[in-house]
Amino acid sequence: GESKAAMTTRLRHNRKKRGHVSAGHGRIGKHRKHESGRGNAGGQHHHRIMFDKYHPGYFGKVGMRHYHKLKNHYHCPIINLDKIWNLVGEEARLRAAKDKSKAAVIDVTKYGIFKVLGKGQLPQQPLVVRARFVSKLAEKKVKEVGGAVELVA
Repeated sequence: GESKAAMTTRLRHNRKKRGHVSAGHGRIGKHRKHESGRGNAGGQHHHRIMFDKYHPGYFGKVGMRHYHKLKNHYHCPIINLDKIWNLVGEEARLRAAKDKSKAAVIDVTKYGIFKVLGKGQLPQQPLVVRARFVSKLAEKKVKEVGGAVELVA
């Protein structure tokens, strides 16, 4: 479409308002710039009812402060059992399925993952999972398919 600058004066709707003093904005209220403040002004004052009604809990704090928080201490990427075979790939899974005598070893720490969680189903073939942390459910499911869990530091 055309840009605003290209629109000719004769097409503008305020042409109709020429000769009418307040141009449709009223004499008493007047068309002023920001009558009630800009943006979120007055949330605790003149707009309090709106904030309380539609945005409860907008003001204030919650929780405890943690000074000098080092994100490293909380770094714990996870993987669920339904995705654990995707780390080594489908071919590796089929190769492991052929050779029933030994279980495939999946060391998740090699892939930068620390914790194994138990969402989803595992295929019926044994595997050894090496991880720093393993949830109860994940351990149970791995053992059910004839596998084992090894914890590594």
